[in-house]
Amino acid sequence: MIQKEISEMLSFIDGNPTAFHTTASIRDILLHDGFTELLESKKWELEPGEGYFVCRNGSSIIAFRMGTQLENYSFNVAAAHTDSPCFKIKENAEIHIGQKYTKLNTEGYGGMICASWMDRPLSVAGRVLVKENNTITSRLVALDRDLLLIPSVAIHMNREVNDHACFNKQVDMLPLLGGATEEGALKKLIAEELRVGPEQILGSDLYLYLREKATVWGCHQEFLSSGRLDDQQCAFAILKGFLKGRSASSINVAACFDNEEVGSGTKQGAASTFLYDVLHRVALCIGGSDEDFRRAVASSFMFSADNAHAVHPNHPELTDVNNCTYMNEGVVIKSHAGQKYTSDGMSIAVARELAERAGVPLQYFANRSDKVGGSTLGNLAMAQVSMNCVDIGLPQLAMHSCYETAGVQDTISLIRLMEEFYSSHFEEVGFGTVGIRK
Repeated sequence: MIQKEISEMLSFIDGNPTAFHTTASIRDILLHDGFTELLESKKWELEPGEGYFVCRNGSSIIAFRMGTQLENYSFNVAAAHTDSPCFKIKENAEIHIGQKYTKLNTEGYGGMICASWMDRPLSVAGRVLVKENNTITSRLVALDRDLLLIPSVAIHMNREVNDHACFNKQVDMLPLLGGATEEGALKKLIAEELRVGPEQILGSDLYLYLREKATVWGCHQEFLSSGRLDDQQCAFAILKGFLKGRSASSINVAACFDNEEVGSGTKQGAASTFLYDVLHRVALCIGGSDEDFRRAVASSFMFSADNAHAVHPNHPELTDVNNCTYMNEGVVIKSHAGQKYTSDGMSIAVARELAERAGVPLQYFANRSDKVGGSTLGNLAMAQVSMNCVDIGLPQLAMHSCYETAGVQDTISLIRLMEEFYSSHFEEVGFGTVGIRK
């Protein structure tokens, strides 16, 4: 029997084909749970014990819950990202091949495994900017139909396809929309879906998305697969733990940033001022000075959550000999001597203590010393607001495929770890000493 949280997560992922949809879904969950939405352009008024959230660009969101005893507060921050590698549709999208085919002009967003996108049912989703009277309104769209497909070349025409896979994104990865179509066919489909005139559409951020649904599988239903597990699995688990946890002396913060897959260097990315702006404004709203804010940050702690590589069953040699991870064996702590990850001795020690209190198993990951791994959002966020931080994730296979695989039980472990984290209070009490209490 599939656990309730897993069913919820798979529905969450299936319903959120883009970062804009993920942010909107989190927004809806928070509103349903009694949180108040704030706008960065408006004055904030905050009350003890209440929950709030703010969005930026419609694709990043930071939620926070005020403690009730904030004389010596700190911030409990956990962060994930809302975006995944995919293909973005260019502004002038339609390419007509004689009177026979219409395909869409796309470009790669992030580092995807191209072959995984071929010969699968795809469609279009994202946001559309619509002119309504004297305003420009952002509207979400997800065409709920099998609309597109990227056809691979037959093996008879490419005998080396299984030996030397190499894909040119401008040539090989353009999706087929249909046969001969009129000019503006895609825009017309989008307008019909939104029930507006094509002339009302002033801009858009549209992406291809996989139509295959998430599923639980395996001999004992121990695995789950879906698109966008990296990093919606962590985003979902953080949110669930955030909603369950309470700390009277802390301000709990759950942040989900866009654009991690392309470097985070945008106004809504982890390298932006978004996290700093929110935390600083919270401090000022409760009557604190700039010094009070900096004191709070010095005692704060952050989990940077982005999925990790599990040992591949066919290629165990690709991972480190003993700093390697397996699905369903616990939350992963990621370390790197060159500081691609934020984890250090202090932050790992804190994570271990919390995991022990929560009864959650931990694993440890480091790349082989002769391989260069990816980085994540932790260090980028720390450049703006610095606190003790540990990089964690959940082990998965086929990272950056359009259909990834992870362990069922690991999601539950991260939810439990986040609930324990958000129920704790941290304080720097001396040189090299951090106190953790309920």
